[in-house]
Amino acid sequence: MDLKFKVIKEEKNTNARLGTFETKWGTHKTPMFMPVGTQATVKTLSPEELKDAHADIILANTYHLWLRPGEDVVDYAGGLHEFMNYKTGPILTDCGGYQVFSLAKPKDISEEGVKFKSHIDGKELLLTPEKSIEIQNKLGSDIIMSFDECPPYPVTHEYMKNSVERTLRWAKRSMDANKKRDTQAQFGIVQGGEFEDLRKFSAIETSKLDFDGYSVGGVSVGEDADTKLKMIEYATKYLPKDKIRYLMGVGEPIDLIDGVIRGIDIFDCVSPTRLARHGNALTLDGRTNLRNARFIKDLTPIEEECDCYTCKNFTKSYIRHLLVSEESFGQRLISIHNIRFLTRLMEDIRTHIEKDDLLEFREEFVKRYNKKSDKN
Repeated sequence: MDLKFKVIKEEKNTNARLGTFETKWGTHKTPMFMPVGTQATVKTLSPEELKDAHADIILANTYHLWLRPGEDVVDYAGGLHEFMNYKTGPILTDCGGYQVFSLAKPKDISEEGVKFKSHIDGKELLLTPEKSIEIQNKLGSDIIMSFDECPPYPVTHEYMKNSVERTLRWAKRSMDANKKRDTQAQFGIVQGGEFEDLRKFSAIETSKLDFDGYSVGGVSVGEDADTKLKMIEYATKYLPKDKIRYLMGVGEPIDLIDGVIRGIDIFDCVSPTRLARHGNALTLDGRTNLRNARFIKDLTPIEEECDCYTCKNFTKSYIRHLLVSEESFGQRLISIHNIRFLTRLMEDIRTHIEKDDLLEFREEFVKRYNKKSDKN
């Protein structure tokens, strides 16, 4: 499927860019953030609430849906969009590799694929590039990911070199296995860890396969902040300018800005709903734990500047009451806010790319976001 990605504007002072791409759901603006709906649901939220929070694309997880309810069930229902009644935008599915490699041992990784035991019933399973694509074809998402090896951090250069070469071979097998290229766009994944030469090799060789977009993988796996930024830079400088660049598993607000500055177009992360389940709200003044006793009589919204459903209708006092009373509605309300916070941040980023002052925006954002000492 041709996504018809276009770079509309490149920011003068960074590698940030404004873009658009097309799916059957319409035109989508980048840079963008994608909420994660691991098991065909963004935790606690309805499709309508996601639309109201300006979530344009959501991500679903191949590994989890393979195990439960099974790709054949989803296929029988008419695909993910029908199964979960998500009719407001595209769905991207990951390849399942990250979850599988967290369960597998090094000895279980072979050229064929990865053997591991199900976290649900302990059944021994084998996930191969072909199986990952077959599952995603049946899930019917709009964008699918090639199967890759996601190494731990840190590893030796030799280990990573062998891993990158295997991921490249798996990328070719993944592309060959895709039976729905006309309806499902497919992304390749760049690996290479912290090693510049391997990131370069992976980016260049994966680009030769002419995927519809490219993901920078193996980031946010335990490395420090400076190494994370280098990993991104090492990859993006060698990726095609006319294709989407996707940074996997990154959702911290400052990391989103820094990723955009380095040429990333789309991001995903479980963090907004995970934080919400622990009572933490994202604000321009940093994370705020709404269980804090100082909010008992606070009749203001989570954030005055926010236009989300939560902030327009509920107070911190009420949300705190819900949290301490273990009422799930409190987690839902914070989830709505947190997702809207990140989609609103991406809107601001797009505005400042247009104005060529993204670095100034970053400086002001970081100054305010990091200033509080009582966030948690």
